[in-house]
Amino acid sequence: MVTSVPGSEIITSGLNMISQSLQIPVIIFLLIFAIFAVITLGGLVSEYSSRRKISVDSLEKIIYSITNANSYDEILSIVKNARIYESQKVILIKVLRANSLPSEARHTLAKKLIEVEEDKFTKIIEKTDIVTKIGPTLGLMGTLIPMGPGLAALGAGDVNTLANAIIVAFDTTVVGIGSGAVAYFVSKVRRRWYEEYLSDLDALIDVILVKLKN
Repeated sequence: MVTSVPGSEIITSGLNMISQSLQIPVIIFLLIFAIFAVITLGGLVSEYSSRRKISVDSLEKIIYSITNANSYDEILSIVKNARIYESQKVILIKVLRANSLPSEARHTLAKKLIEVEEDKFTKIIEKTDIVTKIGPTLGLMGTLIPMGPGLAALGAGDVNTLANAIIVAFDTTVVGIGSGAVAYFVSKVRRRWYEEYLSDLDALIDVILVKLKN
């Protein structure tokens, strides 16, 4: 006599199979995120050590110098000797070299150059933002997945299996939350740095555009 398997049991078995098959990929991704978080934190420290803080007074002096300059060569010299990032100098020089273009074309070029810088910074921050959001989620998945078999083992009196499941659950939780926390910190700091960078660049470009217009 053939006995039929209830549909609910088939669905439950399927869900359990999918859930358990995700455990190894979740752990692998958590390990990748943990390594990424350590590398990113080291990169932040390195970036901080090479970061050039531009004070408001310094920016004000550069703006006054450009405004009071009497020639194109003088403005170019001010930009080259300014205590700003080399990448900012490159963009400002590109705007200066557009002196022969019509005013609207210069503004379009300047806008495009700023957008390229914004896209570059956005791509950098996106990576840590992804870890910030997905890291704790994977940590939660790594917590719940082994608890199913662990609780089933407890019902069968297998305490060792339950203990191993709890260890995996705690480890994945710590790694997921820790990776997310580090990534959040890095994103927060870098976002503030890049906003200051773009704000200074935008101000200097505006001054140069006004000077070229005159």
